[in-house]
Amino acid sequence: MLSPHPTQLESIMKKSVLFCCYALTSQLTLASDFTITSPQVTEGQRIGNEQVFNGFGCDGGNVSPEFHWLGAPKETKSFALTVFDPDAPTGSGWWHWILFNIPSSATTLLKGAASHPDSLPTGTMQSRTDFGKPGYGGPCPPSGDKPHRYEITLYALKTDKLPLDQDASPAMVGFYLYQNLIKKTVLTAHYSR
Repeated sequence: MLSPHPTQLESIMKKSVLFCCYALTSQLTLASDFTITSPQVTEGQRIGNEQVFNGFGCDGGNVSPEFHWLGAPKETKSFALTVFDPDAPTGSGWWHWILFNIPSSATTLLKGAASHPDSLPTGTMQSRTDFGKPGYGGPCPPSGDKPHRYEITLYALKTDKLPLDQDASPAMVGFYLYQNLIKKTVLTAHYSR
């Protein structure tokens, strides 16, 4: 049996090491990609009428979107999800939906779940939004405004439960989210009328 020449052997070894490094890096990249998607809301696109608020001059369906996520950090103990309009003419934006205590085993929120809390993952809490009550309130910016951005943020948290209830204000929820944050991912869409 012939042995490879030392320079051929060195070349084979370098290629093997490079391939192993590439494979390992690819796996680490895939494992660390924390993403959220929705069949109803697409990154950078206009939000459909089914998700728009029904009131204040808007006549949408006010149905909360379906969401799916993957790639959460392995140390995640729970999730939270918020829908926020930073362009609302309030000086402090507008909170459209706030959920927390979503179990770490969850990877989905069903369409319309805000109106059917029994379809939310066990233990999930919806708290007060800027509409004054818990639940989902869809986009309804002032007529004629430039398109408003709607930031859907999923938070991976290092605690299994926030010590809050459905009357918690958005600011109080935000305080606890950032105290317990491991990683977050954002899906941004827009709407105008």
